[in-house]
Amino acid sequence: MPFDVRAQPLTDTAARVLATLMEKARTVPDSYPLSLSALVAGCNQKTAREPVMQLSDAEVLEALDQLRGAGLAFEGSGARTTRYEHNLQRGLGVPEQSAVLLGLLVLRGPQTAAELRANAERWYRFADVSSVEAFLEELQERGDDKGGPLTVLLPRAPGAREPRWMHLLCGPVDPAQLAAAPPAGAPGALGERVAQLETQVAQLQATVERLCSELGLPMSPPGHE
Repeated sequence: MPFDVRAQPLTDTAARVLATLMEKARTVPDSYPLSLSALVAGCNQKTAREPVMQLSDAEVLEALDQLRGAGLAFEGSGARTTRYEHNLQRGLGVPEQSAVLLGLLVLRGPQTAAELRANAERWYRFADVSSVEAFLEELQERGDDKGGPLTVLLPRAPGAREPRWMHLLCGPVDPAQLAAAPPAGAPGALGERVAQLETQVAQLQATVERLCSELGLPMSPPGHE
């Protein structure tokens, strides 16, 4: 029977380590399996990560212990330096496409099906958004005999055009609370965004005034031709 994350949910650190191994296996295969130092560096990347973490060697080794115990990772053999590999597809009993989507959800946080298709480009090329949705729905509807659901569709957030998906590798989540949170990488409060726009408008106005002064052109009052 596949590993049941409901009985033994992964820690956030273990999920990050697992997804990092999955990412590097697909994007830098010549450097895979990963040494501990490469794995720590990958976990702590500041790009394509939500949230950004700052994990130590000890924290990553502890996470690897959990993953090995769950059958989701193992140490490679035949190398002078210990190297690590993931075993997600076999450990969870999922196909390549589903593994890719789970890895991206762990690394980048909740995403829409369209965002997942775009972010998966270096991992796997999905034919269209519908195919992404089909695999996500399959993960959401997994029966108890397969270890239970691995994804959940969040309610659509206010102002959002599409709902986002979330992984369940770290246990159950509160869909309503997550739906209310801003998408990964989105600006924080509305007031902060308004302040940024006001600053940009002021900078543009100053530039226009300077150009008009240099060219000897009159400045028209706002709202007039």
